Amino acid sequence: MAEEQATEHVKCLIIGSGPAGYTAAIYAARADLKPVMYTGLEMGGQLTQTTDVDNFPGYPEGIMGPAMMEDFKKQAERFGTEVRFGYVSSVDFSAMPHKVVVDESKTVTADTVIIATGATAKWLGLPSEQQYNGFGVSACAVCDGFFFKGQDVAIVGAGDTAAEEATYLAKLCNKVYMLVRRDEFRASKAMVHRVLNTPNIEVIYNTQATEVMGNGKNVTGVCVFNHKTNESKVLPVEGFFVAIGHKPNTDIFKGWLDMDDTGYLVTVPGSSKTNIEGVFACGDVQDHYYRQAVTAAGSGCMAALDAERYLAAKGDPVTHLA
Repeated sequence: MAEEQATEHVKCLIIGSGPAGYTAAIYAARADLKPVMYTGLEMGGQLTQTTDVDNFPGYPEGIMGPAMMEDFKKQAERFGTEVRFGYVSSVDFSAMPHKVVVDESKTVTADTVIIATGATAKWLGLPSEQQYNGFGVSACAVCDGFFFKGQDVAIVGAGDTAAEEATYLAKLCNKVYMLVRRDEFRASKAMVHRVLNTPNIEVIYNTQATEVMGNGKNVTGVCVFNHKTNESKVLPVEGFFVAIGHKPNTDIFKGWLDMDDTGYLVTVPGSSKTNIEGVFACGDVQDHYYRQAVTAAGSGCMAALDAERYLAAKGDPVTHLA
């Protein structure tokens, strides 16, 4: 009896609750797939760690990240999505229906699975970095660069993403300090050339950030240490950007789903289909290039439509509501 209570079957299971997961839920619910969503331990995903979101269409005055995700959740629930707080601890995609274990205790089987577990920004590990996260500290220049227009900022990183974000910030900011830990970049030569030929980017080699300075409300500077000269100094900046990469939240799918070298799920180009029938991926878990809320939402729509059409092809009577 206990085993029976611990097992449940659903038509569409959504794992993750950011813009991709909630958008997939809205479309899946409107198509009568009766989706069940497990939010993960961070309900709403990365956007719940941000303050103002000014670049998502439909919010002309901007909106706080947590409030935006609450709007997404309410809309998904309005059409019948069952949103549950919990995390998927393991999966078994060896047979149909697909099987997942939730909170290491409950087994759920599903005809279709939509993965929207996102990616987590890598941080330096400084307590002050987290203290000012959203108040001058950011891991996304494209998302937050606008707030530092005409100001001085610093960015940490040496790869292509850091170089691209530094040049993006240079178009908006007065001065960009680029902190490179070693004596050379890891970025491609083309990106390095672009950085070095941008007048208001100052590259500081052999240097790492040791503390983010602030007044209790906002960032006022960053303390850096040059391990070649053994000198420390404070750079007066209003913004501090960390661009050392993201880690996709895909550990539980290893051995089941195709991934690239860095762990992002690989989908069939132009779709959300993975290498496993009936399993779809959307949002930042499969997108290391754009990583925006609006592109994540778009791919969530794709995943729900792909799941709907997959079930229809299998003879499952569903209602198409685009």
